[in-house]
Amino acid sequence: MKKYVVGSTKDIPEGSRTLVHVKGRPIAIFNIKGEYFGLFDRCPHLGGSLCRGALTGLIQSKMPGEYSFVREGEIVRCPWHGWEFDIRTGKSYCDPEKIRARNFPVSVEDGRHLMEGPYVAETVPVKVEDDYVVVEL
Repeated sequence: MKKYVVGSTKDIPEGSRTLVHVKGRPIAIFNIKGEYFGLFDRCPHLGGSLCRGALTGLIQSKMPGEYSFVREGEIVRCPWHGWEFDIRTGKSYCDPEKIRARNFPVSVEDGRHLMEGPYVAETVPVKVEDDYVVVEL
C-alpha cells in the first residue's frame, strides 16, 4: 500500500475531524483521544457524509434502570438518517453483521522519516514539519 500525507497533527486536534481526498476518494479523518482513524466519507446506506455526522457514544446497561454512557466521541451518526458507525472499525450499530463503513489504516509518522517529494496531496502543498497524519490505501 502507498502512503499519503494528509495533514499535520496540529491541523487535526483531539476530538476533531477533517475531510481529505486521496486518489479522488473522500476520507474522513478523526482524532479520538490522540489516535487517528479514517473512514470512507460515505454512509453505506444512502451516501451521507460521515465527516458531517454527530459524534456520540454508546449507552450500556448491566441491569434494568442502570445505564452508563461509554465511548464518548467514538461513534459517528450519519446526518441523513441517523445510522451509527464505530469510528475505530467502521462497524454499524444498525446491522453489525452486514453493514459497515469502509475504514482505512491511519498512522502518525515523524516528518523526518518521510521521503522527500514528490508528495501526493490533492488540495495543499505539503511540507516536512513536525509530525504528520498518514493514510494508507
